[in-house]
Amino acid sequence: MSAHTETAGHGAHHHDDHHGHDDGNHGSLRDYTIGFVLSVILTAIPFWLVMGKVFNNSSTTALVVLGFAAVQIVVHMIYFLHMNTRSEGGWNMLALIFTIVLVVITLSGSLWVMFHMNANMMPMSVHEMKNMP
Repeated sequence: MSAHTETAGHGAHHHDDHHGHDDGNHGSLRDYTIGFVLSVILTAIPFWLVMGKVFNNSSTTALVVLGFAAVQIVVHMIYFLHMNTRSEGGWNMLALIFTIVLVVITLSGSLWVMFHMNANMMPMSVHEMKNMP
């Protein structure tokens, strides 16, 4: 009898079922094909928007490209990472939400710091430099 079965207290062979097979959905060829096609489309459209200069304003183009990027992240999570609210008893979704919160805090804090550092930078003109102590 192995050390693992003796410490388990069952007297019978007890193995973790996570090594050989898992009951989770690993996807099918159809799911991977749908994910791939959606990924190609979600890459080609922003490429066309930028190269074709569809929008006159670059800020509008950037926002649309960021929107397509967010949709593509969701497509990758669903079709390639197989994440949903049922996987791992919901812990995957909780970890994802926590990660998103941390990323938003980090990015917004970084932008806030960079904006204020830019606003509080030392003066650049010669006239303003003469008035410094």
